[in-house]
Amino acid sequence: MSEHLRMRHDRLLREQAAQMFEKGRGYRLTASRLGVSAAPVREWQKMYRVIGRSGFLAMGVKHTRYNYETKVAAARAVVDGGMSKPEAMMHFGIASATPLKQWCRLYREGCAQALKPKPKGRPKGSVRAVPPTREEELTERVRKLEAQVAYLKKSIALKAQKRSQTGTKP
Repeated sequence: MSEHLRMRHDRLLREQAAQMFEKGRGYRLTASRLGVSAAPVREWQKMYRVIGRSGFLAMGVKHTRYNYETKVAAARAVVDGGMSKPEAMMHFGIASATPLKQWCRLYREGCAQALKPKPKGRPKGSVRAVPPTREEELTERVRKLEAQVAYLKKSIALKAQKRSQTGTKP
């Protein structure tokens, strides 16, 4: 099944699940009516409760980008402020627990600095690596092959020494 069809299928299932959740149906009944195993529907129900219908239906459709301030505020609220992850998700409009968990981990490791966006591309003024010449490639290849030969010779010598100590013939 193509990625587009799978995403559409998942969205249709989530829409049907949302309707059932709104009617007060539990995840087991919803799962059986939709023909889906109960485990993912249970997670859907949790997410539906935390982020609401619109956030729930937006899941998996696009990757939301969060700005630095939101990341820091959410991580700080969870790590330093004692807010639960579901509460932080609802408060800051975060559609998935995965990035929030990562932000919290990074925040614990390096505080807010760890959440700063990484610059893309090559730094200005940096020197681009020059590809090796054919001669350099061949020299490197010869060096590797010589190392392999030396390793094999040593291995053969050790095996021969072991055989001579035990008195076995090759």
